Amino acid sequence: MALTEQLTVRAMARDAGQGALLVPFRLLHAVLNAPAALFLVTLAAMLFRPPDLDFYHLDRIALVALLSAVFLRALILRQPLWLVRPVTWPMFGLFLLALLGVLAEPYVPEQWSVFAAKWVVPFLFYHLAELVFEEGPSSRQFETFCLVVLAYLCLIAILFVVGAKSLIFPRYILDESLGIHADRARGPFLQAVANGVSLNILGLLALNAYRRGRLRGPLALFFLGAVPLSILATKTRAVWLSFVGAGLILLVLSAQRRVRRACLWLAAAGVAGLVTVLAFTNAGDSLRERAAERSPVDFRVSLYRAGWAMFLERPLLGWGAHSTQAEVTKRMNDFHQESFVFHNAYLEVVVEHGLLGLGLYAWVLLDLFRVGRRRRISRPTTYGFLDSEFRAIWPVLVGIYVVNACFVVMNYQFVNGLLFTLAGMLSAQNRRQDALELNRGRAC
Repeated sequence: MALTEQLTVRAMARDAGQGALLVPFRLLHAVLNAPAALFLVTLAAMLFRPPDLDFYHLDRIALVALLSAVFLRALILRQPLWLVRPVTWPMFGLFLLALLGVLAEPYVPEQWSVFAAKWVVPFLFYHLAELVFEEGPSSRQFETFCLVVLAYLCLIAILFVVGAKSLIFPRYILDESLGIHADRARGPFLQAVANGVSLNILGLLALNAYRRGRLRGPLALFFLGAVPLSILATKTRAVWLSFVGAGLILLVLSAQRRVRRACLWLAAAGVAGLVTVLAFTNAGDSLRERAAERSPVDFRVSLYRAGWAMFLERPLLGWGAHSTQAEVTKRMNDFHQESFVFHNAYLEVVVEHGLLGLGLYAWVLLDLFRVGRRRRISRPTTYGFLDSEFRAIWPVLVGIYVVNACFVVMNYQFVNGLLFTLAGMLSAQNRRQDALELNRGRAC
């Protein structure tokens, strides 16, 4: 009897040990079977970790895990690593130029963080999206994720406007010692422009979901009222301009009657929201003061002049990222700050990397427009929201990014990751469509 009990205990211990050893392999198997989930987890980690906030580097850990899982999955399934695609070469060139600047001062962690947000994240997400988001459920998961994030950002902005700050999560959004624009609806980005650009891009994805009939009923009504109010709450003129411009373009040029009708309703909701906000003394006064504020404009004009003078001195290769900050600080004698940001992505690129860098950056933006050019999709139902009508919205979506880059440096990893993920999905769709057309041509 005792011997039987001993054998039973040993067998149970052996089975438990084998089960514990199998846990990592089962987890790896689950990740390899569902890389889209890990991709979205990584994107969510970047949403809640701005470049200037040290949050245990969870976003970097998630990015490394994602890269490893996708690479291992590609080897197992013998997937071709489609590394050379539109956007690849100019983005890789900018990656190398920025890397040389960071290596000049390798012990400054802030520079590595900004370098990753500006160049590493968009480069990797563009290529990883081609391998991760295939036809069918994965693209639907991505769209669902975008709608959930949009609802969250709208809810946070509305809570900020109505003064229900005790309900805002995470709490660091309200910490005035972190980031900038603590008096605006800045969301987890800690920067109002990043929040506004995300709202604009995600709003277009919601509009596309409404066009297809996926977004309807109370949820559609929520976005109809919440998106314009959230855009208004950012108190950022570039964001306002992007929202109005995108709505007018789609209202005039869209061939989809459902899209034009939605734009009209959004315009009406925006006007109603503006009137409502102005009716409240505190919020109305704050918006009027923001619209008439001149000090940021004067500061930026001085910064633009200093940057332009620096460009004229070194027009071809620029000053390099490691020397730019020290030089611009010397030239901004009338303003006293710890650091200066050009508030213009194009000016920063041309000052740091000269005409070579600006040419590569323009090449990237041009390829972003080209990757989503209008074409007939042979099997639109298998691609989820990436149909031909979405491609008609794509130039407006990229245009939002381009316009806001005139007023701010695009070092927001979530914004870059979101845009370049969409571009990678479109590039993958183009590749599959070209292969399908080639096979049809051979069959004929």
